Amino acid sequence: MSLSAHLKIRFVAAGTEPAQAALAELVARYGQVSRDVAEVIVALGGDGLMLQTLHERAGLPIYGMNCGTIGFLMNDYAVEGLHARVAAAEEAVLNPLAMRAGTEDGQVHDALAINDVSLLRAGPQAAKLRISVNGVVRMDELVCDGAIVCTPAGSTAYNYSAHGPILPIGSDVLALTAVAAFRPRRWRGAIVPKSATVRFDVLEPEKRPVMADADGRSVRPVLWVETRSEPTISHRILFETGHGLGERLMREQFV
Repeated sequence: MSLSAHLKIRFVAAGTEPAQAALAELVARYGQVSRDVAEVIVALGGDGLMLQTLHERAGLPIYGMNCGTIGFLMNDYAVEGLHARVAAAEEAVLNPLAMRAGTEDGQVHDALAINDVSLLRAGPQAAKLRISVNGVVRMDELVCDGAIVCTPAGSTAYNYSAHGPILPIGSDVLALTAVAAFRPRRWRGAIVPKSATVRFDVLEPEKRPVMADADGRSVRPVLWVETRSEPTISHRILFETGHGLGERLMREQFV
């Protein structure tokens, strides 16, 4: 990091009582600057707040402190020595996924996802999806509860719960993972290049409706979804020295 030891910090916090108490304590200790002059954002909460802050403040480095329940993207909460810790932090630069989804009414919806883009069945019956990569049909029919395309940063989230692989940070690949695949039975997914465009076409959409989601931004019902990495947008996350994102992803594989 090239940040100075006298940083202009903007604090943001989740609406929970612990996060608001932390906000009051830190603002009283270090002050608060406006958005337009901030050099770094300190986010107080959990991973949900971190993702929200990254989406809202693309380009600015974000240093998170865990005041929530899940804090994979957060550092431990501490009041003392904040300027020095932030200035010495390791930086991870992430490119989001760009999702484009077409709905039954003819509209096209665009959204960005730092973790993953997922398709999920929106009714009682399993979804039927056709999967194409870079314009080539790779699977004519996947019968499943859903499918996920994730970045390395998001590979320990929903993707991992669906038995997808953990991807090393900095790897130029995306994971494509099935959720409860029925046909082909036990198909777990694929690894595709980061530059690839993955397209899902929904088969039998009236009988088997499907929704799409990009980091909590949902679209329904969808007829098709395309997703790809967006290299023109960079998100910057700061981690305590020795506890960077690469180390966290490595540790997750040995717990």
